[in-house]
Amino acid sequence: MSHDHLKSILGLTCEERYDYFLSKVGEEKEIWILVNEDRQFLKIYSEDEQFEYLPVWPESDFALEYSKDAEDLSPKNISLPEFFKKWIPGLKKDGLEIGVFPGLDSDVWITPPSDLHNDLQDELSAF
Repeated sequence: MSHDHLKSILGLTCEERYDYFLSKVGEEKEIWILVNEDRQFLKIYSEDEQFEYLPVWPESDFALEYSKDAEDLSPKNISLPEFFKKWIPGLKKDGLEIGVFPGLDSDVWITPPSDLHNDLQDELSAF
């Protein structure tokens, strides 16, 4: 992906990035997260709202761009079936929200796992 294209997508509003995420994940059937050297996934604590969330991206290039200043993080893909079967129940159990496609601004679309699951299922039904 070209750097200009990457920046233009990252510069979209939070809602536009959410829609892009749903469309891209619907096509590719995978979600990207960041993991450290111990294979532990990145979760972010929001001090303002006092909750934790798992940031997710539609493509590895976006996750790489987000983590460019962190030496020990690397993108890892999760197939959509695995995300539905293992991650959604696990995130619910752990009380984690999902931060969909953080961009250049500090805004991120925060959603409960069940809502993202439903939105992705709706997107998949369009294919």
